Amino acid sequence: MTALLRPSDRPVLGVALMMGFCVAAPLADAAAKILAGTFPVLQLVLARFAAQVAVLVPLALATRRTLALSRRGWMLTALRAVLQIAGIFLMISALRVLPLAEAIAIAFVMPFVLLLLGHVLLGETVGPHRLLACAVGFGGTLLVMQPTFAEAGWAVLLPLGVAVVFALFILATRALAREADPVAMQADAGIVALALLGAGYALGGGPLVALAPVGGDWPLLLLMGLLGTLGHLMMTWSLRFAPAATLAPMQYVEIPVAALVGLWLFGDWPDPLANLGIAVTVATGLYILWREARAAPEAAPARAPTP
Repeated sequence: MTALLRPSDRPVLGVALMMGFCVAAPLADAAAKILAGTFPVLQLVLARFAAQVAVLVPLALATRRTLALSRRGWMLTALRAVLQIAGIFLMISALRVLPLAEAIAIAFVMPFVLLLLGHVLLGETVGPHRLLACAVGFGGTLLVMQPTFAEAGWAVLLPLGVAVVFALFILATRALAREADPVAMQADAGIVALALLGAGYALGGGPLVALAPVGGDWPLLLLMGLLGTLGHLMMTWSLRFAPAATLAPMQYVEIPVAALVGLWLFGDWPDPLANLGIAVTVATGLYILWREARAAPEAAPARAPTP
């Protein structure tokens, strides 16, 4: 796949940042998987957003980025915050019971969901080739789900929920991208999410009561929050230095990295059927990216920020 480069582009740096995301994200998920055996999921989500605010708000202020938004901007930010809370909640819930690689591979049905939602909600053109690729890619996802369903039951549907929620998150991000800087956008979303979660803890009681971390928990909590935040920041920054068409295929490196991290920390490795499904999902995802690049060879590379 080829992509037009601007004079200011630094594609090697862009690819390096995307590879950093592909390593950081599975490690953050692995820390969440370990912690999910001890802490309530909502408490881990709260810790994740606390880290996001602690990292990005000072960064935005230090680099003189404004956190102010229009009324429409704050409404979209609130929507993005709710969607991000839901997506992280579903992913951590999935990681409580699913192997790391399988959970991430199932969630990678998101490009297909995004393509279909773009067609339904935004009227974007989706040709028969890409619709067929979506069907084949979802078939690959079912291959990943089948052996996992035998062990974990209906929990295999949780990563599908992640895919739908984050596809909607990306659409909301596209709508806000013209108004807000990516760092400020994530800082604002973190502030809103932290306020919503804090209010939930203050008013909820009962199952929302937090457990006090012990000494050994703090490093994992910090690792989960910092790697999750910095990983997505690296993904966003990568788009400043290289075209999206160059970087999008690199995101699929996250799946084998997740498999290796799962093997290293939990002794998990996808069985042959799941590996076949992962291969089908990756191949059809790359095919869709190739079709997208071919459909608009003269268009400037997209640089919309990602979550």
